Amino acid sequence: MRGYAAIGLVRPKNPENVGHTLRAAFCFDASLVVIEGDRSDVKRGIHHCTNTMKSERHVPVIRCESLREAIPFDCIPVAVDLVDDTTELHAFQHPRSAFYIFGPEDGTLGKSVLEWCPLRVSIPTRMCLNLGATVNIVLYDRQAKYLRSARKVAA
Repeated sequence: MRGYAAIGLVRPKNPENVGHTLRAAFCFDASLVVIEGDRSDVKRGIHHCTNTMKSERHVPVIRCESLREAIPFDCIPVAVDLVDDTTELHAFQHPRSAFYIFGPEDGTLGKSVLEWCPLRVSIPTRMCLNLGATVNIVLYDRQAKYLRSARKVAA
């Protein structure tokens, strides 16, 4: 698979969400996790029981003041949120190198983040999902679509 996926979290609500995100990052081969404005104790999240694989040993975790400044070179920021003007995930074409940005369970990313994200994606659901579940679904979708396109090229 060419390119890479990086994950940005904006103000995650609790350590469980950070732990689930780290586990998803490891399972789906994400390259980086960046946390902005964490409301929970980052160390508790990294060492939370939901991070059973000790993912921080394999995926770098960075805490920063601004996700915008942490975007890797030549990487496209993708806002994952339940807001207007999004592409539903089933129809979304993932960029080769993507920086997926997830907001807290109890809010949206907000205008200050959405204004610099050229791509916006949502998962059509009845109500918002748990942050960790959302990260898993987006990374799985990316992997499944890459594998499907790789099979088409090989055929």
